[in-house]
Amino acid sequence: MILPDRKHPPHLPSLRSFSAILLVTVCTKNRRKLLANRNAYDLLLEAWNVYDDFSVGRYVVLPDHIHLFVGDNELAPRDLPHWVGAWKAYVSRRWPNQAEQPIWQRSFWDREIWSDQAYDAKWLYVRNNPIRHGLVKHSDDWPYQGVLNAVG
Repeated sequence: MILPDRKHPPHLPSLRSFSAILLVTVCTKNRRKLLANRNAYDLLLEAWNVYDDFSVGRYVVLPDHIHLFVGDNELAPRDLPHWVGAWKAYVSRRWPNQAEQPIWQRSFWDREIWSDQAYDAKWLYVRNNPIRHGLVKHSDDWPYQGVLNAVG
């Protein structure tokens, strides 16, 4: 079987007809280390609060990418790709150093989480990302993580 050659990841159908949590990963353009600082972190939190089409649960912001667990908001006017695009644009418009534009890689990755066991395993992986990247010795020491809403 020959798979199509893709430049960007395919995205899952909208959660509107499913009951799942999604793990979304968004990277910076060329994996530049722009995000692990207080200004970027605060701007991301602001964007996720402004664009609340999907509920952001747990998240970890690393220097060059973000992992976030999201749950559906049945009243949301946007689907997942449009929601991600909206908050990425919000952050880009307010980014303090215009010389760093563009901030974001064009697309993102998403994975459906269907069980408590799968969620726990993915959260452990995401939570330990700062350790694997040599940023901290203990995951609780990483300052750019948290939870905004209960999802699930």
